[in-house]
Amino acid sequence: MNIRKGNPEDMKSVLGLIQELAIFEKEPEAVVITEEDLIRDGFGEKPLFHVFVAEIENDQKQKEIVGIALYYYRYSTWKGKTIHLEDLIVKEKMRGTGLGSALYAEIMKQGKKDGVRRVEWNVLAWNTPAVNFYKNSGAKILEDWQVVQMDEAGVNSFLEKL
Repeated sequence: MNIRKGNPEDMKSVLGLIQELAIFEKEPEAVVITEEDLIRDGFGEKPLFHVFVAEIENDQKQKEIVGIALYYYRYSTWKGKTIHLEDLIVKEKMRGTGLGSALYAEIMKQGKKDGVRRVEWNVLAWNTPAVNFYKNSGAKILEDWQVVQMDEAGVNSFLEKL
């Protein structure tokens, strides 16, 4: 297994893993981004995200991306610069091999290297293996906080009322 920074040529595989995650989370139709969006947004003049990819040599002796950790920087008024881990995805056939732990460690190393004071992410409450993994790693799952989002339709509806 090799973990490295992703590049534009990896975005087709990255998108495939994002779609696999959406299926796992029971929202296969929710992914609307394209490979072109990922290339534009991750590799332009001001990248909106960064990604580590985990690759292996498959049965055909070709390199295959089997996991990703996609992250971006945020700013906390209490802590300063932080990393938000948007997605840590491991192909189903590779779960339980230590690949997820290796990607997770890479994010923590990046945070240490960057001097951030917090790495944060969301996890679905029903994803018990992930919840247990994070708890066992020393992460705190905040029970008092709720994720708040407004989708595009909600934004439009809100603005129409102004």
